[in-house]
Amino acid sequence: MAKERVLQVKESSITVILQNETDYISLTDMTNGFIEGSGLIGKWITNKNTLEYLGVWEKINNSNFNYPEFGVIGRDAGTNRFIMSAGQWIERTRAIGLIVKAGRYGGTYAHKDIAFHFAMWLSPEFQIYLINEFQRLKDDENSRLKLDWNLQRTLSKVNYQIHTDAIKENLIPQEITKQQIAYVYANEADLLNVALFGITAKDWRDINPDKNGNIRDYSTLEQLVVLSNMESINALLIQQGLSPQERLIQLNKVAINQMKSLIESKSMKKLKNENY
Repeated sequence: MAKERVLQVKESSITVILQNETDYISLTDMTNGFIEGSGLIGKWITNKNTLEYLGVWEKINNSNFNYPEFGVIGRDAGTNRFIMSAGQWIERTRAIGLIVKAGRYGGTYAHKDIAFHFAMWLSPEFQIYLINEFQRLKDDENSRLKLDWNLQRTLSKVNYQIHTDAIKENLIPQEITKQQIAYVYANEADLLNVALFGITAKDWRDINPDKNGNIRDYSTLEQLVVLSNMESINALLIQQGLSPQERLIQLNKVAINQMKSLIESKSMKKLKNENY
């Protein structure tokens, strides 16, 4: 089960779950405001008209529906000996419109179409409140999705600008010199700095006395992504017993290759054609 949401319908708190990207509403919670409680689900599903509705819904939405067994149920429905539960309905017909769950969010759940049908059976007034509250929930979710989409689109444009700036500033690291390889950097952070930026943190501060912070505070998004990857790779190289000089050579190669990959990203070029 994925995320769980709650609808407030009159005095009842009704759980909505997402099952296979589809909303299912708790019939068990819907009965909490009625004297008979969850026993109403059994009465509803035993009703011949209910079974006819469930059968039509499954025929339209479920290619795996057991039609022969549904025929047997239809013949027996309405007789004195007939008994049906949500679990039996699911087991006998391979139905997908109802779900029975145990555990934290236990109870009987139904696809929203079926849940609205059950709500009407309980009370027309209750059904109207339920539909209105469910629609409000979906409107809120759609608004958040739209906001997220706009945010992602804006970030994509910003990131693309970072990429074009990176190209202009020649951000692809240079191969380190023999002198740099020969020098042992005791500070692991500076080893990464030299591999990516070509200088130590102290060298950067000496060159930029008017700037606050450190070299990483002024890094581009690409550099920060590569730096994060390099930290993981460096930890692995340390475990393998490589010397600082050997690790510096390897990390410099990683920095060069990954920066080239980011700056030459086809997705960035596609984004440029779509938005600029």
